Amino acid sequence: MERVVKFDPPVVLAYWDILAYGLLITLKYTIYTCAIGLAIGLLMAQLELSPWRLLRWTGRIWVEFFRNIPLLVLLMWIYHAPPIFFQIQIGKEIAGILGLGFYASGFYAEILRAGVQSIDRGQTEAAVALGMGYVQRMKRIILPQALRRMVPPLVGQTIMQLKNTTLLSVLTIPDLLYQADYIASFTCRPMEVYTVIGAIFIAILVPLSALSRRFERKEVM
Repeated sequence: MERVVKFDPPVVLAYWDILAYGLLITLKYTIYTCAIGLAIGLLMAQLELSPWRLLRWTGRIWVEFFRNIPLLVLLMWIYHAPPIFFQIQIGKEIAGILGLGFYASGFYAEILRAGVQSIDRGQTEAAVALGMGYVQRMKRIILPQALRRMVPPLVGQTIMQLKNTTLLSVLTIPDLLYQADYIASFTCRPMEVYTVIGAIFIAILVPLSALSRRFERKEVM
């Protein structure tokens, strides 16, 4: 007689401490890599907006490279390349942070650049006529208006960054997905485990998506 397997998600809750630890690791890497991505992205956006061609091309090359390379390839390359080419050994944690941070920087840079360029050029010309320098124009005129327009896509990219952390498991970093694989390996309940993991991500990301839409509606109004 064929054995019937029952779908039983509560079985996974017995390992809530392992899942909680994985979630903390996932959130930690999301915060670290978003901060790095925003910092580098802001710099690259400034380079792309520079009046000097060399700086513009430097920013453009960085953005296009990291927006178009597959994230998994980037993570593996950053982890394995330094010992081969530079005789430098870096830990998997640093490789994960750098890989995700560099990858995110390309997308954040484009969001920031587009936000600044969306402001009417006439306001910049008026600020120049009033004798404002570049820093003053950005601080007092451009950025306060651009930031409102940037919030929805920035939130959206942060959501993508949280989902991208699932690739850290290939470096054996104990994020939420890695812990799910570990639990599934000895419980033989992969369907229940990954259903719970999906529910956790949905519980986090749906409110963030709603927040993004709320800011977008305010901007349209």
